[in-house]
Parts: sequence; C-alpha cells; structure tokens
Amino acid sequence: MTAPTAPTTPPAPTTPVAPAAPTDLLYSETEEELRSAVRALLTDRCDAKSVLARAETDRPHDPELWRTLAVGIGAAGLLVPEKLGGQGASHREAAVVLEELGRAVAPVPYLTSAVLATEILLGCDNAEATSLLRELASGRTVCAPAVPLTLAPGAPPPTPVRDLGDGSLTGTVTSVADAVAADVLLVLADTGLYAVLAASARLTPQVPLDLTRPLATVTLDAAAGTRLADPGTARAAVAGALLSGAGLLASEQLGLAEWCLTETVGHVRGRHQFNRPIGSFQALKHRLARLWLDVASARAAARAAADALATAAPDAPLTVAVAQAYCSGVAVRAAEECVQLHGGIGMTWEHPAHLYLKRAKADSLALGTAGHHRGLVADFAELPAP
Repeated sequence: MTAPTAPTTPPAPTTPVAPAAPTDLLYSETEEELRSAVRALLTDRCDAKSVLARAETDRPHDPELWRTLAVGIGAAGLLVPEKLGGQGASHREAAVVLEELGRAVAPVPYLTSAVLATEILLGCDNAEATSLLRELASGRTVCAPAVPLTLAPGAPPPTPVRDLGDGSLTGTVTSVADAVAADVLLVLADTGLYAVLAASARLTPQVPLDLTRPLATVTLDAAAGTRLADPGTARAAVAGALLSGAGLLASEQLGLAEWCLTETVGHVRGRHQFNRPIGSFQALKHRLARLWLDVASARAAARAAADALATAAPDAPLTVAVAQAYCSGVAVRAAEECVQLHGGIGMTWEHPAHLYLKRAKADSLALGTAGHHRGLVADFAELPAP
C-alpha cells in the first residue's frame, strides 16, 4: 500500500513584466527647428573659406560666431536648468547642435564649455558652481576643464595640480582643449575642484592635428582658485562629464561623416572620366554604398547614446561605449574616402577635406580611443579579457 502524496501547492501567479519602451531615434519637431537654426547660422558665418583662414592663425576660434550660437540661439545653456537661466533641454538637443558643428568643423568651444564644463558644474551643486553655471548659460563666459582631452570615461583622472594649503594651486596639465578661448578653467587638484581665472594661468599653445580645436599646456604657479567641490564630489562630477562628453562626441562624429559622404557623392556624380561620371563605376558605387550603411548605423548609435543620457538610462555607460567604439571609426573612414575619391583636389590645402580628416583623427583620440571603449563594452558584458 502506497502512502498518500502530499497535495502540491499551486505556483504563485507571476506578474507579467512590461517590455521596455523602444528607444526613440527619430528627431522631434523641436530638434529639427534647432537644427535648422544652427545650420543656417553656420552656412552664413562658418563657410570652409573662413574656417581655413582662421586655422592658419594662432586664434582659430570665432568669437562672433560663438556669441551668436551661445546667446542668439541659446545653445550654451541647453543642458542648464531653466531655474539657473538655461534652456532646460536635454542631451538630445545638445547632440543635434554637435551634429551641425561637426558638419561645419566649426571652431567654437561648444564641446568643452557647453557640455564638459557644464556637466562638471551640474555635479557640484553649490552656490559657487551655480553662479558660474548662470554665466555659462548666458553665453557671457567660456569655461574649459583643465584635464587632458584624451582622458576617457572609466579612466582615473590625474591630479597633477597641488593645493598649497591656502587655495592657491600649482601644477601643469597638458593637452587642455580650448583653454586659449576660456575665461575660467576648472582645475582638478588633490584637494578638490577649483575655478581658476584663465588670465592667472600660463597657457603654452601646443601644435594639434586639428587646428580648429586648439590644445594648450596649462601651468599654474600659486594661482588663486575658488573651491567648488571636495575630492570625492569632484571626481564623480568629472566622471559624469566625461561620460556625457563621449556620448555627445559621437554626434559630432556623425555630422562630420555625413558631410564627407554627401560631399563625396556630389563630387563623383559631377566628375567625368571616359565620358562617364566616375560615380557610375561599380567599384566606387560599392565603396559609397558601404559608407552609406556605416553612416546610417552610426546615426543609430549616436542617437541611442544621446537618448540614454537624456533619460538617465541605467545602461547609458554601455550605450555610450558602443557609440564611441563605432562612430569613431566611421568618421575616420568617411573622411579618408572623401580625400581619396576627390582625387588631386582632395589632397590640397584649399579644399576643406583635410579639415574633416584632421578633426576625425583628433576625435578618435578624444575622450577615449575606440579600443578603450571596446574594452568598456567587454567589461559591461562581463566578457573575459583576451
């Protein structure tokens, strides 16, 4: 005789998990209006001839263009909340601006001042930082982080600057982007983050590959600074700014690649050889078709990064790393194809193709190389190290 079996308890009903909302990669009406305003300004005031002329000087920045972009259009305060005098927009709108600036290789300190410096100050949250944010949002002040442009998200920020104990700072930082255009420098020291007037620092220009985004060595010799954050807060703020900067840099790389593709297609359609447009040759068709697919994929990656930053998505670091790992190479390849398929004219100084190639190459090193970001993707996916 078998023993009776105990009655089984029915499983508890499970609550169905709602699928995550798909990422919206389309541009909103507001974003398209912003794009139209920025593109119209750059078409009128930032043509290739004027950019080339400024690149040959020791002051490549265009203050009038920056004033109109920052104040007239209000682009400087896009990431600043309205209560602090900004536009209260998101990273999606800032990404649209950077797309257009990439298309024009515009010599303005938008990435450094309106993105990196602004994000650092937003992470400080005190009266001094708030006051400086208001200045940035108004377009009256340009601010540059005194960190190497090559500093990548996930990498420990160096602190070569020392606080002498009375708020005066001493040290040297190399490869600081747009320092020559800045009114205020954000300096990461061993005791925290400080705001230092650029006039109190010694700036030694470096010779950059990209002449439209100048680099300088910043030397501080007992320079007075205003303390904005303690070391822990400062490092967290810089880390957040680097993440946002890398994600939005992908949009600049997208705009650059789009210009190169459009310009190259226009050239091969009009250039004739053997009484035929060279664009009708199958080999060139294949190269441009592949480049078009790469640019379309880069748009998806860049838009996904901007949306993840705008919504503070939990997977934003992964999305940003994917965007940078992909868009960096696409921008370089698009610029290389632009130079090659333009033939002899593409090799000359008069044609702007070299400006795009240099910006693409410089951007591939800024805020982390593609290899660095591929390593981050592997870490996030918990893949074993090779």
